[in-house]
Amino acid sequence: MENIFIASIFSGSVWQIIGNSSAFGLFILLTLVIMSFVSWAIIFKKWRQFKAVEEANQRFIMVFRKANSLSEAMGQAKSQSAAPVAQVFIAGHAELTELLEIKNEGGGLQESIKPLDQHDYDILEMTMERSLTEQMGFLRSNIIFLASTGNSAPFMGLLGTVVGIMDSFWSIGERGSASLAVVAPGIAEALLATIVGLGAAIPAVIAYNWANNKMKFISDFSYNFILEFIARVKKENH
Repeated sequence: MENIFIASIFSGSVWQIIGNSSAFGLFILLTLVIMSFVSWAIIFKKWRQFKAVEEANQRFIMVFRKANSLSEAMGQAKSQSAAPVAQVFIAGHAELTELLEIKNEGGGLQESIKPLDQHDYDILEMTMERSLTEQMGFLRSNIIFLASTGNSAPFMGLLGTVVGIMDSFWSIGERGSASLAVVAPGIAEALLATIVGLGAAIPAVIAYNWANNKMKFISDFSYNFILEFIARVKKENH
């Protein structure tokens, strides 16, 4: 069946179906094709983005763990703009500096006298979590389109299918005949709409689930870094 379908494409049958389709059927097909192209563009973009983010996160974590102090890691964080953990670190370092200045009436990181209490650590964690939420929001952009395509494309294909079948029945009523030559164009249009709808939806659903899994991994990785950062602050300030 697959070989027959592929052969029909190269023989021009699909183009004949498209040429004989109604205006509404062409609109459905064009919309589905555009949705499919946009989905694939998003898929390739997110694949490159997630790969770059994971590599940048790993590089910064290695630098952070090798740094002798938080201030030393700060210089590296500014050069790792693609790493969410680096942005979270910058937000945490800025909040830590402010907390120590308030706690010690202007004292900096190296001049702290009074240690931070649990309330200060809670504020520090909330600040870093807020920064993480912002970073995840940037990574989440355009992913919703994959979900929309996966949910709506099959129904749009089904709509095209219904229109094609209605066109076949209309042809039967007009010509008073149910021969294959009468019903074939409408049925072919209906099946083509179904195929294109599923062709747009299936990759979008798979990519959406993959992207969500990547997002969860990056989020968990970044939250573990927040805990590691706070643990290191506690060691350096006690």
